[in-house]
Amino acid sequence: MLTFTDKGIYCKQADVYIDPWKPVKFAIITHGHSDHARSGMKHYLCHKETEPILRLRLGKDISTQSLEYNQTLNKNGVTISLHPAGHILGSAQIRLEYKGEIWVVSGDYKLMPDGLSSPFEAVKCHHFITESTFGLPIYRFPTAESVYGSINNWWQENASEGYNSMLIAYSLGKSQSILHHLDQGIGNIFLHGAVANVNNTYNEHGYNFPGVWVSPDMNRKSIKGAMIVAPNSALSTSWSSKFPLLRKAVCSGWMQLRGARRRSAVDRGFVLSDHCDWNQLNEAVLATGAENIYVTHGYQATYAKWLSERYHLNAVEVKTQFEPAINDMD
Repeated sequence: MLTFTDKGIYCKQADVYIDPWKPVKFAIITHGHSDHARSGMKHYLCHKETEPILRLRLGKDISTQSLEYNQTLNKNGVTISLHPAGHILGSAQIRLEYKGEIWVVSGDYKLMPDGLSSPFEAVKCHHFITESTFGLPIYRFPTAESVYGSINNWWQENASEGYNSMLIAYSLGKSQSILHHLDQGIGNIFLHGAVANVNNTYNEHGYNFPGVWVSPDMNRKSIKGAMIVAPNSALSTSWSSKFPLLRKAVCSGWMQLRGARRRSAVDRGFVLSDHCDWNQLNEAVLATGAENIYVTHGYQATYAKWLSERYHLNAVEVKTQFEPAINDMD
């Protein structure tokens, strides 16, 4: 039912693409990250919490339609529905059913609850398309809850010593989950503009993420003991260097690798990802009951071989234009 084309993942019967990377008439979007949600589509379908993010990033006048989780849409005999992926707010797995055959495109996902996004739900299917960003046994992540606690302890320690703290995290998704768990009793929270823009969009739709935008005319020298949340692009720039007495940390699954913190030139690394680790990937694949697995971005060849040899699944490597966001500290 689904094929992998030069424009993206395509369903001919419904004439729709999932997360296409070239302009098409009808695109179903799993979530708002830039490698999955691209400009130029005539019409977009997504989850209701992703729709405002698409308008923020792709233009307020784009043609969109949104669904709730588990709500169905019929298109040329194909039943389409969205199901929680647990990746970020509004992230969805796309389920397509036609004449009893079921495919699920997972997009990016994680099983470990972050306390903010709707938790991942396994969807039974015959064919499952999975990412493999952290598809090696070396990636085994601590619980998000324990990491949030460590972040607050780090901030408290820095503040008691007169230092500001800067957390480097992707502006869409991870920053919001971190902000949701920060102990605001420790001090003030400030935001890079990229994070503030996303927060403002969510806050206009019922959320209440904390933090004050660091405007160009703000006197940063007066900021003490605060938490500053910023994307990776701000890490080694004049923007960050203007804060006095600053300690920096990166929040990323890549921090599990030896030397990752040193290469990032930061004081601390927190192992926090919006993707599955090795155990979560295996649990998710098996929970679908699918016999046909298509492994995309990450360690495709290695993970497909593992699924074939260990679980005797029909697992194959698929080349796509989705990319693990190493530079964005996933």
